[in-house]
Amino acid sequence: MAAPLRDLSSAPLHQPGSTLLGALCEWAAQVRFTDLPEPVVELAASQILAHLAAIRAGLRHSLGRRLVDAYGPVFQTDPRRTAGVLAAAGSWLNLDDTAYAGHLAASTVSVPLAYAAAGRVDGRTLLKAVVVANECAARITAAATLGPLRGQSAMHTHLAGAVAGRLSCADVSARCWTDAMSLAFAAPPWPVMHAFLGGAAKLLHVLVPVRSAMDACDGAIAGLTGPADVLEHPRGFLARFATVPVPQVVTDLLGQRWHTETLSFKLRPGGPGIDAAVDCAIALHHQVDPAAIVDIEVAASVYTLFAARQATEYLAGPDSPISALLLSTGYPVATALLTGDLTAADFDQPAIADPARWALAERVRLVHEPTMTSQLLTCVAPFGAALLQAGDRALPWLRQFVGVDVAASVLRNGRTVDADGALGRGDLPPALVSFRDAAKATPARLLVRLADGRSLSREQTIPLGGAGPQTRRTHRELVRAKFAASGGAGAVADEIENLVETTPQRLAVLVQNALR
Repeated sequence: MAAPLRDLSSAPLHQPGSTLLGALCEWAAQVRFTDLPEPVVELAASQILAHLAAIRAGLRHSLGRRLVDAYGPVFQTDPRRTAGVLAAAGSWLNLDDTAYAGHLAASTVSVPLAYAAAGRVDGRTLLKAVVVANECAARITAAATLGPLRGQSAMHTHLAGAVAGRLSCADVSARCWTDAMSLAFAAPPWPVMHAFLGGAAKLLHVLVPVRSAMDACDGAIAGLTGPADVLEHPRGFLARFATVPVPQVVTDLLGQRWHTETLSFKLRPGGPGIDAAVDCAIALHHQVDPAAIVDIEVAASVYTLFAARQATEYLAGPDSPISALLLSTGYPVATALLTGDLTAADFDQPAIADPARWALAERVRLVHEPTMTSQLLTCVAPFGAALLQAGDRALPWLRQFVGVDVAASVLRNGRTVDADGALGRGDLPPALVSFRDAAKATPARLLVRLADGRSLSREQTIPLGGAGPQTRRTHRELVRAKFAASGGAGAVADEIENLVETTPQRLAVLVQNALR
């Protein structure tokens, strides 16, 4: 049996490696571009291009224009303020890319891009900063992912992503990294879901932690300090934010196992779990006469149902708040069936006032498919790796999330570690030694019943762009299409794909051209 995870709560402050944050920041502060595996660098380049597309889409929406009215233009003289606008614009339509664990790009890409736009970094530094920020944010988020906050509501992701994204563009000590992270995690945000779903607050959900992280960096650079054990202390972050903490993921296999390899590229707007259903609807578009549709059944995992339940009480047809509409299933599926696509413009006027979309959305029914929930929970992302490491400790959280019967099935079929979650390096199951083969299954099956008695069906396990073998082969083509669909120029995409030799001066022009 593996030795239990040692108690780090009484470790002295600022001893490198003696605390979770100390070890993580010591590693982050010394990473060089040449330490990064080539596939990881290629994924980071695609992530940058994909997030530039998300920012473009967010800014073109009518609410994005209000965002600029409120907080200023995209590019400002202070890169800290630029970072906030980029982060907000690129996240609120749910076009931000995700990983195990967290919605990373809004901070891990936006902040380094802000410093690139200011001429502070070259192409290699930008790529390194994105990867290091991904690793820091994903690991800290994963440590608390078996908790009450997940997806975009886990806004603490962006404290880590923004601190790491900024400090990776600077030359500061590991102690400064640790202090900045500690100061940032002194007051992590906890969203009020009524405001998050019932109005326009979703546009600000990343702006707040990114600005807080910038302040934390300023404080640490000026000499302010914080406790290095802020994550694992009994009165620390994990005690408050994790139902079942998985602290070992913060430092396990640093520099060997890359969370960047778990990236899923978000190609269409919409909340968690609807992507596969929308893919199915697009595939059936040319086979269906909308006037002949009697009923549309969407079978999906408990995650899709959970998100839809959160949104239901806020839906009010064309007057639905954008946050709730993005989490719903009926409107996106109906729109994809009618138009053969789903874009940011479909969540703006005049599209959302189209009565035909709402009439068809009324015929969409969402049902739970237990086997799809098992597929969801046994993939590395978004929960499977954490469940593997937590073992039987995860059972109370799992029962609450998916129910007693499904929880027992998942643990019986998927658990391979000690019940106390203790892992030595020799005890890691293959799925946790490397994420090169990681996948994210958010399955859906669409069944369209027609008036003449016929029915059409389509099923998809991993949505287009989701982590898996197809995305690893085609991520460049997928994100180029996303960038082009947002109005981005092909010449800009060519340069983003080849950043290694890009100078700071050229990179500043390139980032500004990408968002022009």
